[in-house]
Amino acid sequence: MRFRHIFSETAAGLRQNLTMTLAVIMTMWVSLSLFGAGLLANQQVDLMKGDWYDKIEISIFLCTPDVQGDNCDPGQGATDAQKDLIRQTLVANPEVAPEGVFFESKEDAYEEFTKAYAGSPIRDSLTVDQMQESFRVKLKDPEQYQGVVSSVIGLKGVQKVQDLRQYLDPFFSWLNLLQWGTLGASALLLFAAALQIGNTIRLATFARRREIGIMRLVGASNLYITLPFLLEALISAVIGAGLACATLASGVYFVIMRKAEVSLQALPWIGWSQAGWAMAGVAAVGLVLSIVPTLVTTRKYLRV
Repeated sequence: MRFRHIFSETAAGLRQNLTMTLAVIMTMWVSLSLFGAGLLANQQVDLMKGDWYDKIEISIFLCTPDVQGDNCDPGQGATDAQKDLIRQTLVANPEVAPEGVFFESKEDAYEEFTKAYAGSPIRDSLTVDQMQESFRVKLKDPEQYQGVVSSVIGLKGVQKVQDLRQYLDPFFSWLNLLQWGTLGASALLLFAAALQIGNTIRLATFARRREIGIMRLVGASNLYITLPFLLEALISAVIGAGLACATLASGVYFVIMRKAEVSLQALPWIGWSQAGWAMAGVAAVGLVLSIVPTLVTTRKYLRV
């Protein structure tokens, strides 16, 4: 009998505050979808960082008679003694991965060049002698690279040191900015949803203040009086979170799997496992967003 009364009160509250309930659902749908998109963006950035940073190499290009630098002797290339010193310096550096130093000769460089430009007129624009020798260095930790760069950048025979992070870091900085911007916007919408839930509960308690007073007189507990309002908020949260999860699933399937993975196959992309974590986060935040404002509001407004 008690549960029947609670459910009937919940249904009555939803009918009486239908427009407010729909507004709460829509706000939660948008805010939770944006929050889930931020979680997916965070996982996508981490996935791309992990994949690309693992492939990062530091390239130490050596002097040639045609390509000169501050550490090059005019009109001369790097000598064998200079190459040996550069190799020893790299091997002894604690930031370099074991067996992570590779020497690329002119022939190796030309072979890579012809593979990269196969079928292009550029392929025949250079010869083997015009290629530049270099050392390719793999790091233990791609985040730690400054020690390697500083140890060789001033050695004789080194024309230039190139680190791919200088190109990737600005790209990831923009991705991180987009990610935090999405999360920030979703946080504002979540706050708006929390306020809207609180206002809905406040209006509901005011509209039913006479019934609440009668229940107080017959000895009803605070929990018994609060449960209908809590169920109203939970129903709104479940519907809003469900719509947000459906939106995220549709985005992952149609945008990532059907479009991005097909167009850019070389990049790693998030899948259903990452989407599952994002949906779990959306569901958890949706429940908290409905329970906390309801308990705070009812505690304040159920005093008659």
